[in-house]
Amino acid sequence: MWKCPKCNREFRNENQRHFCGDSSTTVDSYIAAQPLEIRPILNQVRDTLRKALPNAEERISWGMPTYRGKRNIIHFAAHKKHIGLYPGDKAIEYFSDRLSGYKTSKGAVQFPYNKPIPLELIAEIAKWCYDTGNHD
Repeated sequence: MWKCPKCNREFRNENQRHFCGDSSTTVDSYIAAQPLEIRPILNQVRDTLRKALPNAEERISWGMPTYRGKRNIIHFAAHKKHIGLYPGDKAIEYFSDRLSGYKTSKGAVQFPYNKPIPLELIAEIAKWCYDTGNHD
């Protein structure tokens, strides 16, 4: 176990990247807390989701940017090597053929920073989640 000298949290991996300070309360502060080279990518994803879901409320939920209607619709988060998109398991299943080149889990997909981020696909997933009610 590794213990962060700043926040004293314990992790399995030595020097694991994490947020030591207070949790972000806005999407602006969340993005500002990320490494400089990742911020433009996060802003592209944010802009894409804002356009796809113009009536959704933007907030921080589960420690990550979230778009919400009556319930949470979709989340995204910065990680060391990828952006995680969290549309829920039904969206991952529905879009499985188009997500085949990416690592997925039950309700999430990873878009690596070293590949172009599929913004059009992200918009389609977000709209599908909103339109069908199949979301988090």
